[in-house]
Amino acid sequence: MFAGRFVGAATAALLTLVPLAKQDELREVMFVGNNWEGTVDVIRSSGDYAKIGRLNVVPDKNQRLTEIALNPIRLAFFLGIRSGPGEGHDQLVDDMYTTPDGTALVASRPSFADVVSIDLATGALKWRFGVSGFRSDHMAVSPDGRSVAVSASTSNTVHVLDIVTGRQLGSFAAGDKPHENIYTGGGRYLWNSSIGEVNTALDDPWLDWTKGDRKITIADTKTFQVVRTIDMRQRLDAFGRGDLSDAVRPAVFTPDESKLYFQVSFFAGLIEYDVATDRITRVKALPLNPATSTDRTTWVNDSRHHGLSISPDGAKLCVAGTMDDYATVVNRATLTEGPLVQASKPYWATVSGDGKDCVISESGADRVSAISFATGQRVATVAVGDHPQRVRIGHLPASWQSPS
Repeated sequence: MFAGRFVGAATAALLTLVPLAKQDELREVMFVGNNWEGTVDVIRSSGDYAKIGRLNVVPDKNQRLTEIALNPIRLAFFLGIRSGPGEGHDQLVDDMYTTPDGTALVASRPSFADVVSIDLATGALKWRFGVSGFRSDHMAVSPDGRSVAVSASTSNTVHVLDIVTGRQLGSFAAGDKPHENIYTGGGRYLWNSSIGEVNTALDDPWLDWTKGDRKITIADTKTFQVVRTIDMRQRLDAFGRGDLSDAVRPAVFTPDESKLYFQVSFFAGLIEYDVATDRITRVKALPLNPATSTDRTTWVNDSRHHGLSISPDGAKLCVAGTMDDYATVVNRATLTEGPLVQASKPYWATVSGDGKDCVISESGADRVSAISFATGQRVATVAVGDHPQRVRIGHLPASWQSPS
């Protein structure tokens, strides 16, 4: 009996070690989504950020285009995306995350109104989930890596999917044009911010009422019931900034989730929100580029600044000053900005794998750049594909090469 217990324990221990061995074989990388090209560049997650390979995330492009051409309603929305948020281009990849085992990349494709899983070894589709409505947008992966949330921007819905199978786990209603998603509480809650109508020319402040219902929607990820909504209009007015839009764009929490920092439409700067007291506590205006047009209708999708990240210790914020063509590191304690690093229409900011740098996508120059949190200076640049936007950390097999 003792021997049997020993063998059973040894077998259990061995089975426990197998996943660990597989995990050890994975390599941390960064994925850069080239929005207008339908490709994802794979680069190192720190150091020199050298390019490792490339993945085509629209292997089914011809099939999707045929389906769209045969459906007048879908075709109308497809062309609307091209002429609106796509700035004359199709939006073929927005956001992306890898599965826990590093065998697949899950990506949202706005123009195709879907989320797909791409086999990293073969480049083939593993599954496809069509979102409700006609456009998919930003995503978020749960802390345990098992589920992925995606905004369906034309149906005002957030879908939550099993990242391995693509099966819908649940969904909930959000405000007009749901956008950013963030998991909190160890994955217990999902925050979604809706940005309203950003593709109209009704951008004068007095026409703000035409932008729709903009709010933060917080859902319980066990029940997918909405537990709270936050209308930043009321909080901004209480702070004395009724002039600012309440369309919450990129946002980040401090490591303890006590503070939320976010950008809003048309504003060059960021806002600090205290979660416990439910109040806006500080607003930081950042420098304006005198060369930037003051005509709001020329700003991409109502964004003056679009891209925000925070250092792992919570001491520094990194801002992508999109229409002002710079990025800067901001001291969180004082909200003092560092050097203004010239960048061509930076549209996203994230954190390097080692936590030392802020990594921005320069959508106007088809490259990504790394800026040191310590010095505020650019430390690396790497060329990528057409119109990079989202940049995400992920994992794939250490021996991975681009599918042929």
